[in-house]
Amino acid sequence: MTCWGKLNPVIPFTAKLLTLCLAAIALLAVTACDDRSSAEPGADHSYRIYRHAMDGAPSSLDPAQASNIYANFLAVNLYDTLYRYKYLARPYQVEPNLADGLPQVSSDGLIYTIGIKPGVHFIDDDAFPNGQGRALRAEDFVYSIKRQFDPKTRAQGTWLWQGRIVGLDEWKENGSDYQQDIPGLKALDDRTLQIQLVAPFPQLVHTLAQGYSAIVPREAVEHYGQEFAIHPVGSGPFKLQRFNSAGAVLLRNPGFRQEPFSLEAEGFDPALHGSYGLDALEGLAPPFTDRIELEFIAEDASRWNAFLAGELDFVKVPVSQFDQVLQRRDPPTLEATLAEKYHLLANLESGFVHTDFNMSDSKIGEHPDPLQNVRNRALRCAIIKAFDWPKRNEVFYYNIGQVFPGIIPPAAPEFDPQQDQSSVKRDLDGARALLAEHGWNPANLPVLEYGFPSSVTERQMFEQFRSFLGDIGYPPEKIRPLTFATYGDYAKAYLNREVMLVTTGWTMDYPDAENTMQLFYGPNASPGSNSANYQNDEFDRLYQSSSSMQSSPLRTTMYRNMNRIVIDDCATISGVSRKLILLWSRNFRMLPDRSFVGGFFFRFVHTGSPGATTVEQVP
Repeated sequence: MTCWGKLNPVIPFTAKLLTLCLAAIALLAVTACDDRSSAEPGADHSYRIYRHAMDGAPSSLDPAQASNIYANFLAVNLYDTLYRYKYLARPYQVEPNLADGLPQVSSDGLIYTIGIKPGVHFIDDDAFPNGQGRALRAEDFVYSIKRQFDPKTRAQGTWLWQGRIVGLDEWKENGSDYQQDIPGLKALDDRTLQIQLVAPFPQLVHTLAQGYSAIVPREAVEHYGQEFAIHPVGSGPFKLQRFNSAGAVLLRNPGFRQEPFSLEAEGFDPALHGSYGLDALEGLAPPFTDRIELEFIAEDASRWNAFLAGELDFVKVPVSQFDQVLQRRDPPTLEATLAEKYHLLANLESGFVHTDFNMSDSKIGEHPDPLQNVRNRALRCAIIKAFDWPKRNEVFYYNIGQVFPGIIPPAAPEFDPQQDQSSVKRDLDGARALLAEHGWNPANLPVLEYGFPSSVTERQMFEQFRSFLGDIGYPPEKIRPLTFATYGDYAKAYLNREVMLVTTGWTMDYPDAENTMQLFYGPNASPGSNSANYQNDEFDRLYQSSSSMQSSPLRTTMYRNMNRIVIDDCATISGVSRKLILLWSRNFRMLPDRSFVGGFFFRFVHTGSPGATTVEQVP
């Protein structure tokens, strides 16, 4: 545990003073530095600590800015969402969190009525009269969604509900007046919400499990102003004790509702989960840990070394360490010496990595001249045929990533394991033939600008891409890097349509292929989520029809047809889902997750095994 205190250099030292200082430092190590006395003790009077490494950092703790996995992890712990995902059930299943049950839905699928659990309070904070946290009300949810549509908030989650809720978009267009009601978003009373949709949207409940939908009190937003981004006031299982660019500390919220843990309700399967010691949690009320220490460590080597040094209890293993960690790849199995100390989980990510062609760039994408448009498509298809997915998987993903064609990743229930694999098989002869047939040669091939944020790995990926195209005769000087100092700069550029080839990873927000279909829906073009700026009338028609349908074999067929359209248009080089290797100390009873359960699993981390990081509670 890191302590930021330091000795005052102006005080002269004597032997007696040195002894007193050492004693004081020892006491501070247990009290002031760790602030352990500011949270309630565990049931056995010990103080439970869990230290978790993240490979990135959020820039804001405002749920309206929960646009990445790091911000979402914190948002769902500091605040409440109406729903969450069952801790252990796979496939993933939604269950009530703050809501008192699943919604009552009208027969036409347009009106959702949701009850809220009684007795839920925001944490004590100066934003409230006398510093006493008040009861959470249904109106707080209405306010929180309004904030997403208030331009002054600069919210990043608007797309989840845009065009979905009656009157919400009009409220924004009419000036975002918080005194004005929204017909489709009502608090019927303190504990009852009603949401009216423009058209059926079966994924609505999934959106209410996102960090974006976390419920904030208006008093805190107005009291702290811009400082609200770093001063969260919620009703979640934890409250913030410290936050900066290096890490965050969360303390157990002693006022969090007491709800006994149920293995059955959370989807426990003895065959899958029996080795993790989770059966000991039955009947206990989460959160089980008094203190969560989050370290934001972007560099793989630093994160890994901190884990090996015993400074962290969990780590996502860097690919560079897979050879040292794994005894075998399929299935991923730990080396015997490591298996004595750590649990391993090989987790296929709920998303994928892909490289989009900027279809708004006439040199590679859509062109007003029909003949040139055909030539551009042939060029894109040739590039895809030249791409060597097995080599990309081997070099950068240890050959345990799952390569698949198109935009429905394996984590989506609509994924088709029997689909045609030709678009992810290298075909150099086919690529050369396409170029020749459509009049492309080294002299007239366009300059390709491949964008990426500055890093050694990203540069290596670019060089590999350039070598792939060199195999079909593409002049290397015509494949140029377009580098950016940070990912934020890179994202800003491609959202402004300034990057020809855009490589990104997409983590699904909910387990439904609609969430990846929308990445190629025409109206979502940049600065929206459609960074390919792809436009296909038939794709858009199918998206509009399927997005209001319940899950069914017909809807799955429509999604797969949309997938084929994107593949046939050669709009993206896709894709691969990475397999993440997660390690954590055997001293902990837990099942970590980087997907839909996300930060929700923090409340279930239990440090009750022998040797876990606990200290005796200071009197």
